[in-house]
Amino acid sequence: MSSSARKVQQALEAQGFSFHVTELPASTRTAREAAEAIGCRLGQIAKSLVFQGMSSGEPILVIASGSNRVNEIKLSELVGEPVEKAGADFVRQRTGFSIGGVPPVGHAEPIRTWIDEDLLAYEAIWAAAGTPHAVFELAPADLARMTAGILAAIT
Repeated sequence: MSSSARKVQQALEAQGFSFHVTELPASTRTAREAAEAIGCRLGQIAKSLVFQGMSSGEPILVIASGSNRVNEIKLSELVGEPVEKAGADFVRQRTGFSIGGVPPVGHAEPIRTWIDEDLLAYEAIWAAAGTPHAVFELAPADLARMTAGILAAIT
């Protein structure tokens, strides 16, 4: 297991979760690639997107259904300041992971998190686990517990 995937596995275990990180031969960098590699519906992919507060400079994590596009105006209202999609260097520095593999847990620092309420429509969802080839399966309720994320309509 790669060091980044192992870091996510350890973060899950430290929180008391028994999920298992799986590394796949096919890329899971995009939601579509992940759904194809796993064999699930696009909406079951819990994609982690990092935004940056334009006033505060703080990272903001949005975990969205793979079939949805985040409405940045709605997100700005939820966050209380304008936001922009974070660049690769910012994401790596603030989360400890590269774009395409950002997990919901194990970040370099605490990150305010919003969760797309559309993920609740599924019994099981899949999240990135540190690399563009690593994922783990979980229930939407577990996602909210592990991240202390706020459920919201973000699309």
